[in-house]
Amino acid sequence: MTYEHLDRKLVNALIDNGRASLRSLADELGVSVTTVSNHLDELETDGVITGYSPKINYDALGYDVTAIIQLKVEGDAISEVSADLETANQMLSVYEVTGDFDIIAIGKYVDTDDMNKQIKELLVHPAILETNTSIVLNIIAEHDQVRVSIPD
Repeated sequence: MTYEHLDRKLVNALIDNGRASLRSLADELGVSVTTVSNHLDELETDGVITGYSPKINYDALGYDVTAIIQLKVEGDAISEVSADLETANQMLSVYEVTGDFDIIAIGKYVDTDDMNKQIKELLVHPAILETNTSIVLNIIAEHDQVRVSIPD
């Protein structure tokens, strides 16, 4: 019985099925239920696993618009604007980035009117110098998590 890279294999198994039982994880990984339980406890304690949540199909809930919002912000206000975006409803992701813009935010909206209303509410911050909003036409792949690599 080998435990080499067990934590990474366990993380990948949970990404594939976050509702998997300890027994099914143990069977899949070829270890005991106690081993899986102990490793899960360690991963949670170490902050590697920070929670468990369902995967949501936003289209099925009527969120037909995905928007990518790029913002140029006065340098000393980037953290403040990022924090405002982070707490805004319907924002999936907020990134501080390099390049022409300082922040990129991705949001899900019921329709373009919903998107327009919320974006206008968010963009009243005086430190926002410029924005560029793109509406996604077709989602090819959308992942909230990616599998971790396992060394050979």
